[in-house]
Amino acid sequence: MNIYIEFCYLAASILFVFGLKGLTHPDSARRGMLLAAAGMTAAIVGTLFNPEIVTREWIWIGLLIGGSIGAVMSIWMPMTAMPERTALSHAFGALAAALVGIAEYANHGAQMGTLKVGALGFEILLGCITFTGSLIAFGKLYGVVKGTPITFKGQNIFNMTLLAVMLGCFVYLVYDASAAAAFYIMMTLAFCFGVLLVIPIGSADMPVVMSLLNSYAGLAAAATGFVLGNNVLIIAGTLDGFSGFILSVLMCRAMNRSMKNVLFGAFGAVSETAVGAVTGTMREVSLEDVATQLAYAKHVVFVPGYGMATAQAQYAVRELANLLEGRGVGVKFGIHPVAGRMPGHMNVLLAEANVPYSLLYEMDQINPDLPQTDVAVVIGANDVVNPDARDNPRSPIAGMPIIEVDRARSVVVLKRGNGKGFSGLDNPLFFKPVTGMLYGDAKSSLTSLTQAVQEV
Repeated sequence: MNIYIEFCYLAASILFVFGLKGLTHPDSARRGMLLAAAGMTAAIVGTLFNPEIVTREWIWIGLLIGGSIGAVMSIWMPMTAMPERTALSHAFGALAAALVGIAEYANHGAQMGTLKVGALGFEILLGCITFTGSLIAFGKLYGVVKGTPITFKGQNIFNMTLLAVMLGCFVYLVYDASAAAAFYIMMTLAFCFGVLLVIPIGSADMPVVMSLLNSYAGLAAAATGFVLGNNVLIIAGTLDGFSGFILSVLMCRAMNRSMKNVLFGAFGAVSETAVGAVTGTMREVSLEDVATQLAYAKHVVFVPGYGMATAQAQYAVRELANLLEGRGVGVKFGIHPVAGRMPGHMNVLLAEANVPYSLLYEMDQINPDLPQTDVAVVIGANDVVNPDARDNPRSPIAGMPIIEVDRARSVVVLKRGNGKGFSGLDNPLFFKPVTGMLYGDAKSSLTSLTQAVQEV
């Protein structure tokens, strides 16, 4: 029987590796997800072969409940809510790891060896922190928790003190595995620390937070594997943990910020007196003017942002892009790595609308083309096209790489109103002579533009 279990776990591990490799490119992402799902199926089947299972009733109940929740989330949750769904997935996975650790300690706490109790403590710390942190991230993304940073005086000192107490309990637990009080204090503080860790982080930093929480959840799963002696959990959790951490570093690099600044900088709590308010007038343009520009343009670049997601405008922009291509206009999409609320957010939405991958250009690829672009259409993006990041050394986002739409011959910004982005910063782009503001819901504006271009 053990040979069947190990074979299933080996197959699952291989499928996870190839699944992760498939996610490195949009063309192979769907195949990567299918391979990863097949790997998880193999891992579940292998676990069911375990001869140490006394009764399988609770396993079947768990499979039924978990499968039903997963099916409901995947079928009925819209693609525009993918960041929220991902945050919930991180929370569920981390809670599962934490509950396994709690159960193992309740059953074998005093008898556990130093190495195993150390892995268990690590599992509890990361699992509890990720669970509550992911719930707060979900709340910020869904709008039930304020998206701007929530701060209080002495917050970082308080958080560091809390972390020191947690680590002290962890060290004492490794020294004395029977110290149940230290275990439960550590667990409670970890739940609290997860909340305190995420509330001071603004929604503009959610891509980094999402990938970092993904890393925590993966490492918690790997620690669970050490506690249970389960090889597939160790392999899958390690892959997930380190890939999430690497992605977090890449996200920070894309914003020219350090991980420390993201976690403790309260980015988003910015006052105008600190950076200077932008002066001038935003120039509003009519639908007919924009339609004429697009109809007679040779090159058009669309730059999507979170506003496209909230307006569910991905299908409308695809229809407009198809129409322009039919008229001989060269169309490209410029994708910033941290646009939206999770890594690859814009890619996912545009893929849902069947926008060809060949039209999607990363920031470094699209920037050299912008000076030759007739019209750059910004759809609900703000901070990722803010020229202050390039031109104003006093700006909190100074040095952050941006899509330089202000270098295009003409810029049209689709926006609901004159509000600021999640960073809380004014955007000088909106006041430049080259820029025209087309106010309104992005989906409605794009649909109307498609009709107006047809009439030109």
